Amino acid sequence: MTRIFTLLLLAATAVLACGVDVKVPACPSTTSFTFNTGIPAVDPSCPLTEVQMCYTPTQLKLAFTAYNETEFYYDPSQTTNGDIWEYEVVEAFIYKGADDPQTYFEYEVNANNVTYNAFVYNPSRVRKEGAPFDHAFVMDPFGDGFEVDTRVNKKAQWWHTSSVIPLALFNGENPRGSIWRMNFFRTVTGPSTFPNQQLCGWKNTNAANFHITSA
Repeated sequence: MTRIFTLLLLAATAVLACGVDVKVPACPSTTSFTFNTGIPAVDPSCPLTEVQMCYTPTQLKLAFTAYNETEFYYDPSQTTNGDIWEYEVVEAFIYKGADDPQTYFEYEVNANNVTYNAFVYNPSRVRKEGAPFDHAFVMDPFGDGFEVDTRVNKKAQWWHTSSVIPLALFNGENPRGSIWRMNFFRTVTGPSTFPNQQLCGWKNTNAANFHITSA
């Protein structure tokens, strides 16, 4: 997970390179960056994904745009906290602090505007086989202050999702100057390839496994 610095300066900009610190401004300004890296190997065919962020005293505002989308593949029967990760999603792993976390928040959205919201307990930091690995779900995200809005443009082959995540979830309100660790991912699949997925990420974990927190 890459370090994210939050700053009050409205003119703060992102450093648009993987693996470096990003300065996130207070809203309404935003910082943005893109990724198209395949995981674990670099795959130039990984579709482009854009991330945008800003913050208020009480909220993290996070947006993804998934470009070059051809399938828009999801299970329409799935609802909040279902296994949407089996299909196509965009994801953020979020932790308040500077160290390699053992517990962090996993947030996912699919093109059907369905979300997955869970704290991950990963004491091995790498999802080691035989080690504990568990989830504590946020069962009422919208009652807790989450918001999500997703738009799909099949003709232009993109979908865009904008989310609001309450900072109180991390004891992180008034985040000016704080340090966070985050990574961002996208899964790609379709009717002809499911359940196999193409894994894409901002910071490469160098394994077919998103849950490596030193990345």
